[in-house]
Amino acid sequence: MITESPGHRLRKAWATGPLLLPGIFSPLVAKMAERLGFDAVYLSGGALSAGSGFPDIGLLTLTEFVAEAHRITAICPLPLVSDADTGFGEALNVERTVRLFEGAGVAGIHLEDQTLPKRCGHLSGKSLIRPEEMAAKIRAAVASKRDRDFVIIARTDARSVEGFDAAVSRAKLYLEAGADAIFPEALETNQEFQDFAKAVPVPLLANMTEFGKSPLLSAEELGNLGYKMILYPLTAFRSAMRAAEDTLMALKEQGHQRDKIAGMMTRAELYDRLGYTDYESRDRAYFGDSKQDTD
Repeated sequence: MITESPGHRLRKAWATGPLLLPGIFSPLVAKMAERLGFDAVYLSGGALSAGSGFPDIGLLTLTEFVAEAHRITAICPLPLVSDADTGFGEALNVERTVRLFEGAGVAGIHLEDQTLPKRCGHLSGKSLIRPEEMAAKIRAAVASKRDRDFVIIARTDARSVEGFDAAVSRAKLYLEAGADAIFPEALETNQEFQDFAKAVPVPLLANMTEFGKSPLLSAEELGNLGYKMILYPLTAFRSAMRAAEDTLMALKEQGHQRDKIAGMMTRAELYDRLGYTDYESRDRAYFGDSKQDTD
C-alpha cells in the first residue's frame, strides 16, 4: 500500500532527475506509461482541450480539469502533475483550484502568469498579468494546500513577451512567494536554457513540446544543465492523432481496414494493458464455483 503522498513521491522522483513527464490523454495511456517504467505523468491542458475539440485558449473549466485528473489518479498510482492554466481566476479562485486538485490525488500543478484568454506558450499574442498579481496567486496556492509536499510550480511566459531578463526576474519573485519549482516557458536557445538554470538555481521544469520555439534537447542535456523535470505534453497525443486520422482516411477511401491491421494493437495486447484477466479472476473469485455454472 502506498503511504507517501503524491507530492512527496514526486519530489523524491525529481531528486534523482531528470524526471521525464510524458503527457497522457487517458487513464489507459497513464497505465501504459507506468508499465513502461515512467516514474510520473503529466496532464496537459493543451491535450485535454484538443481532445475535447477546443483550442488551448482557456475554454475548459476547473471542474473539467479536475475530473480528468481524478480519472487518471484513480487508475494509475504514478504521481500526476497537472496543468492548471492561470489558476482559473484570481488569488481566491486559486485557493479552490489547489484544494480540488489536491483532493483529486494530484501531486502538483503549474500556474502561469498569462492574462485571459490565455494562449499556448509557444504561440504569439500572449499578454501577462503584473508580477505582483502572480505572486499573490502563488501565495494563495501555498497557503491553501493541505499537504506541505503538494508541489506548486510557477510558470512564466515572460520570455516571449518581455524578454529573458524579465523571465528571470519574475521567476525570482515567484520563488519568494513560495513556489517550489519554476517553469520558464518558450526559452529559445540552448544557451538560454543554460543561462536560466544558472540565474535561477532551483528545481526547474523544461517543456520539450514539438513544433514550438524551444530546441528539443535530450533528457541528458537538460539534466546536465540542472533541470529536474521535463515535459513532453503532446508527444503521444500528436502521434495518436496522426495514426487515427491516417486510419480513418484509409477506411473512407478503401472501404476496409485490412491494410492497417499490422499497425494496430491486437485484442490480446489491449486486454493485457487493461489487466483484463485480473478483473475476470476477481469476478470468478467473488462468485466462487457458482459463476462457472452460469457462464
